[in-house]
Amino acid sequence: MVPVVMATRPDDGERVLATLRRHIEGRRTVVAAIDERVDRLAGLLSDFVLDGGKRMRPRFALAGWAASRPDAGPAPEEVVTACAALELIQACALVHDDIVDASDTRRGRPTVHRAIESAHRRDGWDGDAARYGVSQAILVGDLALSWADEMFVTSGVDPAALGRALGPWHAMKTEVLSGQMLDILAEASGATDEQTPARVNRFKTAAYTVERPLHIGAELAGATDETVATLREFGVAVGQAFQLRDDLLGVFGDPEVTGKPSGDDLREGKRTLLLARAMTLAPGEDARFLAGVLGTEPDGPTLERARAVLVDSGAVASVETEIEELTARALDAIASEAISAHGRDMLRDLAEAATRRRA
Repeated sequence: MVPVVMATRPDDGERVLATLRRHIEGRRTVVAAIDERVDRLAGLLSDFVLDGGKRMRPRFALAGWAASRPDAGPAPEEVVTACAALELIQACALVHDDIVDASDTRRGRPTVHRAIESAHRRDGWDGDAARYGVSQAILVGDLALSWADEMFVTSGVDPAALGRALGPWHAMKTEVLSGQMLDILAEASGATDEQTPARVNRFKTAAYTVERPLHIGAELAGATDETVATLREFGVAVGQAFQLRDDLLGVFGDPEVTGKPSGDDLREGKRTLLLARAMTLAPGEDARFLAGVLGTEPDGPTLERARAVLVDSGAVASVETEIEELTARALDAIASEAISAHGRDMLRDLAEAATRRRA
């Protein structure tokens, strides 16, 4: 499998990055006026947002905008700004996720809470360095969320368009937080059913990553109800396929590409649909072995046996088939005349990138 380059329009990624940089730099002037030490923490957020990531949510939002309009011209600056704000919500989610999962690395670098913890130790400060790192990273994530809301509502889009888009904007935040809460509950309760991870995938990932960004972009464009419904149907299917691909990468991904340790989902005890399916399909001894590996630090042979169980049980093949079916369903949905031709091309490229990625 080869990497797939995310594509909307040739300059969309750069436009998103540029507007993020302007907004973050503007907000950091406020923080710097309060205290330069706090600005150094804000600098971690700036680096996190500007130096990595695929900008998937802004790209899907811009595709939703384009799919709702008959003309193929570029999105105006205020629309790019509103869509780019989604990247700051993603920053909040990832910083907080890494705390919840006790992750050490993200994108091949120390996670925000670990970087702050290391600085505490390096400078020989008082108190518990790990607790300090977590405490400050929570606030860094909160800062990203605050900046996201500010960027969205002050983007300059028409007030009527902003009013329409605020509905899915607010719904998205409630859905992703609820999905995250359910995800944590599933891990703690040892859930092994498929319904729970499917529900987590639907709201923590599909709605937040694809469906609602498309919905937001469509509302900014003044889309018809038919176009919104079609985009949301596409978004749910692609978003679920995206998460299933993530489940596979969480066990089989190359750390050099994913930026996360190999088998990280097993170490974190994640109750994914891949795992639930293997627990159903695998012989009893293998299923019990998998359950015993979750939440541990498996050595090389143990990790390889766990992977073998996932493959030999048929769970991996089943999930790959489901990814293909969901992607096909999504592409069928946008064959509708409710989607502009240029928007359809953008959506096809994004679906390919989201479901066949290596990181």
